[in-house]
Amino acid sequence: MEPSALPESGKRRFGSIAIVGFGLIGASIARAVLKADPDVRILAVDASADACRKARELEIAQIAVLPGDPAFRAFVEDEADLVILAVPVDEARTYLGLLAQWSFQGLITDTLSTKTSVSKLADEVLPYPERYIPGHPMAGSEVNGIEGSRADLFEGAHWILCPDEATDPDLFASLHELVTGLGARVVSLPRADHDNAIAVVSHVPHIVASSLVQLASRHADEQRSLMRLAAGGFKDSTRIAAGSPELWCGISFDNCQALSQGLSEMQQIIQQFKDSLDAGDRAGLTSLLAEAASVRRSLPATWVPSTERLLEVRIPMTDRPGVVAEVTTIASSVGCNIQSIEIDHVTESSAVLSLVLTDEGDVGQLSFKLIDAGFAVSFSPLSAKEHVHVG
Repeated sequence: MEPSALPESGKRRFGSIAIVGFGLIGASIARAVLKADPDVRILAVDASADACRKARELEIAQIAVLPGDPAFRAFVEDEADLVILAVPVDEARTYLGLLAQWSFQGLITDTLSTKTSVSKLADEVLPYPERYIPGHPMAGSEVNGIEGSRADLFEGAHWILCPDEATDPDLFASLHELVTGLGARVVSLPRADHDNAIAVVSHVPHIVASSLVQLASRHADEQRSLMRLAAGGFKDSTRIAAGSPELWCGISFDNCQALSQGLSEMQQIIQQFKDSLDAGDRAGLTSLLAEAASVRRSLPATWVPSTERLLEVRIPMTDRPGVVAEVTTIASSVGCNIQSIEIDHVTESSAVLSLVLTDEGDVGQLSFKLIDAGFAVSFSPLSAKEHVHVG
């Protein structure tokens, strides 16, 4: 099916969504979607009968079935306009094959922590690869499964989307609006860059957190009070180590090369600290600590932008592949947060891309990079009251 028509308000919406994998992320997406729009119909698919039962009991899915249930195929073929794969990479392969077999014509996205292998597979098997947009919500909890799901899990979190030159721009705009409607902040990344970036900010930190817990655990038998003393900063820095071992093992091997490289760099950095200590180099150790402290302090205390100071960027564009992916990736690269995307189709071969930005990032660099990429750009201030999609 094609995506739902726009309601009278002008706001895009997906009327029927199939969420495959109803654990923490999948169930939280369902909760957040229903909180934003209770009229959306949601089909939950999970290999656990218990998860399906809980989904129905909690009323976060109108239909909840096992993967082999005929209702899954019927919903996809007759009703769904969006399918979200919230499963491990190995399982995603199976479901992409089913969606291809069923000739699904709606939008497909995922929540996987890695993109290289699944994107390659999607290009190979899907009849409409331009309708697959890889995604990755940067949110989680130490409580796994549907029991840990929350409607506010994505509020203020970054949600990576990876459009490419083949991506349908209108579908990308629709998905972007759905994600921002859940309270998340969209970051556009090229698929080729995703896995290396996530290895540094997510996968390496998970291994490091697990290593810290192992270190404390090894000494706990010698000093039985040690784990009771491990509070505050230790608990904060190792919270992610409580994640599912099976899930993280799969993620680690799927991103093996980038993760291994990141861990090698981490070893080199730790070695610098050790070398300073062994050499009695106080100045060197102070310099290493100061560099880290400066970078850490430069991070904003919150990621909530002012909605009173908005900026509209209008970009005339011709009908050529990858325009929306290119523009949104440039915006993300200079730290600009896109609140909403509109595409005004002027003719069959031309349109005006309108981006509404919050008060973040380097607008000067954005302008320079867009012009350098060959785009004509105009900027105009926009108040929140003028922008009907805010909120």
